[in-house]
Amino acid sequence: MSSLSQLEPRPVKSSSNTQDDIVYEHIFDAILEQRLAPGTKLSEEALGEIFGVSRTIIRRALLRLSHEQVVIIRPNRGAVVAAPSVEEARQIFAARRVVELAVTELAVLNATPESLARMRAMVQEEQDAFARGDRGTGIRLSGEFHLELAHMANNTPLLNFQRSVVSQTSLIIAQYEVGHQAHCSFNEHEILLNAIESGDKDTALQKMTEHLNHIEAKLNLDGDSASTDLHVVFSGVAKKRRGR
Repeated sequence: MSSLSQLEPRPVKSSSNTQDDIVYEHIFDAILEQRLAPGTKLSEEALGEIFGVSRTIIRRALLRLSHEQVVIIRPNRGAVVAAPSVEEARQIFAARRVVELAVTELAVLNATPESLARMRAMVQEEQDAFARGDRGTGIRLSGEFHLELAHMANNTPLLNFQRSVVSQTSLIIAQYEVGHQAHCSFNEHEILLNAIESGDKDTALQKMTEHLNHIEAKLNLDGDSASTDLHVVFSGVAKKRRGR
């Protein structure tokens, strides 16, 4: 399996593409890909050096991430990647079940051929990533599948909440997943899309519930998946800046 620290950052999704958008997206993706370990200190000085921006820009990006509860800003001690406790992890999964079922029900109603085709392409990318041993990209695409599902549901508040719980779930998996079990989410994603495309709401809700059960079953809530070194995590950014 290739080292996650060698992954090149992907293109920024943000439409405004401001400096703090760029920093925000890179850190958000590093959390989704489990390249940033829970509890990692997010030094403003180090991040400013890595991205070549001011500490004010870094603070704005970290503040946005704190609103999504994936970064904790501690007065006079700086920011760290959130490290949910066992009880917090259980609460996050309970919240995710509620939002995912609501999203799935709305997706059945609002799915279009274009949105379904886009999501099937994403599932294929996810499958390809795991097939070549690129676990980080596969995990990130798995999370983005659920964000895209919220786009399909066409409900902005649910999308915003989904973005938070999906990234928090990635932190929980990084902390509590038992071993490196085989990842089969893309198969379940495909089955879920089939139910949504057929307009079968009951089956779609059942498949989503089963999918979330499988994710939670891999956790120990009673490893080398991430790094606490910011320069290692964002090595691709530094390489790009040096190559200018």
